[in-house]
Order: sequence, then C-alpha cells, then structure tokens
Amino acid sequence: MGQFSFQDTQLPGVMIVEPKVFGDERGYFMETYNATDFMKAGICCAFVQDNQSKSRMGVLRGLHYQRKFPQAKLVRVISGEVFDVAVDCRSGSETYGNWVGVHLSAENKLQFFIPKGFAHGFLTLSETAEFCYKCDDFYHPEDEVGFLYDDPVFAIDWPELPVPYLLSEKDLAYPRIG
Repeated sequence: MGQFSFQDTQLPGVMIVEPKVFGDERGYFMETYNATDFMKAGICCAFVQDNQSKSRMGVLRGLHYQRKFPQAKLVRVISGEVFDVAVDCRSGSETYGNWVGVHLSAENKLQFFIPKGFAHGFLTLSETAEFCYKCDDFYHPEDEVGFLYDDPVFAIDWPELPVPYLLSEKDLAYPRIG
C-alpha cells in the first residue's frame, strides 16, 4: 500500500497529494516523494531540480510558466501557510483559463502537483512561509512568461489579508490578458 493519497481536482492532471504521516510524542515521519507511488497515480516525472523560497505575509509570487521548456511541479510548504494556484494555459485545452487553488501548510502537509502547461503562483498567508518544489525541467529565465495575478479573465479568488499584497517588479510587469 502506498504512502500517499492522490485527489483529482477539476483540472485534469492537477492533483492534491496527501502523505501518510506517522506521528507520536517524539514528532512525526513522512515520505514526501516516492517515484513508484507517484507513477501508480499517473504522475510520471523525472524531477531534476528542487527549489525553496521564504516569503513574508502578503508576498504573492507568480503567475508564471515556461513556454518552450514547460515544467511540471510538485510543491509543498515546510513552515507557515500559502494559498497555491494553478491556471490552465494549454492552448486548445477544454479547461483553458480555469484555475484551482489549495491551502498548503506545514500543518496539513498537503502537496500540490501541477503538470506542464499550467501557470503557477502562491500567496503567503502566515507571518512567514517556506515553500519547496520539485521541477521536472530546469529553470530557463529567458523562457518564462506570465500574467498579472488579478487578471479578470481568470478571476482568481485570492484570500483577503490584513496587509497589502507584495509582488516583484517582474510579476507586476506581466500583462493582463483581459
């Protein structure tokens, strides 16, 4: 029996991954990735790069993706909480432009699998959050594209916070589609 449960979302290929957590008075143990379990769930990626970031409350990273070198990502939070979003950017897809979001936290230990062809972004909800992700291709900065987080075409329902959102200059420079 595998160490994960895989939950489909309304976007084909995008999955919420819940690891089995074994805990007692000493703490806990869990697998965060197992190629065999993921392949059985239909996630057949050869991850080549791991990334980690730390952000303070209100930091919104994204929404971006790569066109020529698309990346599938497996993301999780190791401290704090974020609202994580995937947007279908695959041209010709029946769900093009649709999005799905999930709360990821150190407490719930959920992971989010985002296939190739989806834009990705997240908003930090806690005082700080550390965010980790595996990618199945390398980052190519010259290939990165994106769109503004509040584009009305996508109408993402970002959570309200007691602080203003903080975006990088790069993320603020992305165009609106609509």
